Amino acid sequence: MQLREVTYLAVALRIVAAILLGGFLGLERGMKNRAAGLRTYMLVCVGSCVIMLTNQYIYQVFGAGDPVRMGAQVVSGIGFLGAGTIVVTRRNQIKGLTTAAGLWTAAAVGLALGIGFYEAAFAGAFAIFFVITLLQRMDNKMHSKSRQLEIYFELTKEVSLGDFLRIVRDSDIEIYNVQRELGADSDAGNRAYIASLKTKKRSVHGEILEVVQDIAGVAYLEEL
Repeated sequence: MQLREVTYLAVALRIVAAILLGGFLGLERGMKNRAAGLRTYMLVCVGSCVIMLTNQYIYQVFGAGDPVRMGAQVVSGIGFLGAGTIVVTRRNQIKGLTTAAGLWTAAAVGLALGIGFYEAAFAGAFAIFFVITLLQRMDNKMHSKSRQLEIYFELTKEVSLGDFLRIVRDSDIEIYNVQRELGADSDAGNRAYIASLKTKKRSVHGEILEVVQDIAGVAYLEEL
């Protein structure tokens, strides 16, 4: 029971565990050179742990306050840090959602450690690591074979958008949500667009992109 209360041993154990688990979660993000990596995850986890320890200390020593009140502020307040890792590129790609979610869950692990709920903290940390690492291949495989995909493409001046759309549809590919990207036009006069594609049956995205790339007038193409 001493490890559940605020003692010198419990404080040291929880902070060390927060450093280890925070680093464990941030390792994969750091290896991928993400904005929030090893040290960021460590700090989030340790900070959450210290806040929860302080809350428990106030409640235990002074007999006043709510033992989880400060922790509730961490759950909502960590959003500002996560929001800083989410960016929208000029091609309307959203990046950083997994990192932001990882930071939020790292804070949850820190809170569990801070209150002395060691079992949930360790189980949660391994579950989070499993999701953001081992399940990535499955996620990529499902994404690569889905019937829908987003593309960015550039057309030369010689080909009209209407002709391009007609050829795509004649290839049994549905194209919709076509948006003109005025700021992305090339110096050569190529017009830039973003669109959504949908096939009648599941296909590898690489094969779909090859069909579109072979259309006359397509100067550049990539999947978003």
